[in-house]
Amino acid sequence: QVRLVESGGGSVQSGGSLRLSCAASGYTHSPNCMGWFRRATGKEREGVAAIDSDAKPTYVDSVKGRFTISRDNAENTVYLQMDSLKPEDTAMYYCAAETTTQCGRWLRVAGPTNFGDWGQGTQVTVSS
Repeated sequence: QVRLVESGGGSVQSGGSLRLSCAASGYTHSPNCMGWFRRATGKEREGVAAIDSDAKPTYVDSVKGRFTISRDNAENTVYLQMDSLKPEDTAMYYCAAETTTQCGRWLRVAGPTNFGDWGQGTQVTVSS
């Protein structure tokens, strides 16, 4: 049974940093795309960052230069280092994985469509 478990969320002041981790298990083969999505209160879930098995990252424009995604293929773990956090980054952050080869497209469409395997989420709150 596939399972994704997030950790590392919390509360931080504006300008601070957090590091999210997600451990995936139950896969016969490591999924090509692993990524992070978020849903702020009253908004649709959106893609934040994705990374393929060759470690090629893709970011949504609003986090470029502030967030860094990485993964450990041997451990089926993906990380999201979040620096220079802003109040608008406040959201529930979800880890997800998919076997598709088109990670960039998956990042754009998977948020509202639930395409892939998903974790339960971890809350990130940034205060001003």
